[in-house]
Amino acid sequence: MKIIRAKDYADMSRKAANIISAQVIMKPNCVLGLATGGTPVGAYAQLVDWYNKGDLDFSEVTTVNLDEYRGLPKEHPESYWSFMHRNLFDKVNIDPAKINLPDGTNPDADAACAQYNQIIHSVGGIDLQLLGIGRNAHIGFNEPDSCFACGTHQVTLTESTIAANTHFFENEAQVPRQAYSMGMQAIMQAKRVLLIASGADKAEAIRNSFFGPVTPQVPASILQFHRDVIVIADEAALADCPAEA
Repeated sequence: MKIIRAKDYADMSRKAANIISAQVIMKPNCVLGLATGGTPVGAYAQLVDWYNKGDLDFSEVTTVNLDEYRGLPKEHPESYWSFMHRNLFDKVNIDPAKINLPDGTNPDADAACAQYNQIIHSVGGIDLQLLGIGRNAHIGFNEPDSCFACGTHQVTLTESTIAANTHFFENEAQVPRQAYSMGMQAIMQAKRVLLIASGADKAEAIRNSFFGPVTPQVPASILQFHRDVIVIADEAALADCPAEA
């Protein structure tokens, strides 16, 4: 595991975008695992800027997203399909046929999850998986639990996750209570994992995930077993970690 300290959110975003862009340049037909939420927005904006300057080409890239709300239409402004198109896909030359997210419109959870597992398998796995981290250390929507979930699965969101996502909606009642999430197996099988974190509200999650015991109660702690993890976090998010980190 490698921890890279960033000064602030903007610095974290640039550093993350550097690693993602290097992956695309080194392997133009790579598979990128992508994340949503507030944390990766700055990195996506930086990638778009470099694309507009002619430095990046996404035409051969395949993407698989971590998760999607269950029950939201794709076109809903807060679906992750809409989020990804708004922040990245509509602004670069990615092939729409190579964009993959769980089908949140499918009410049959078993079928939706099995389909997404098959998609991840069919693209040959993930070269670089981008992750954020929740205040409770969830990655994707893999919430604290008694065991680590293996494949894509339906998740009931915890109250802390619902509260954290409320500001994206008009009120808490509009936040979906369930989602489909990539499981730990696909994340752990990614060739490289890039986790980004910013802000003091992520400090406890970062400390527990990378300097505490591995436990499904701290979902991101499983990354301690991954062979190639890069954590980019700003000073506030690293405040509770050992000084040498």
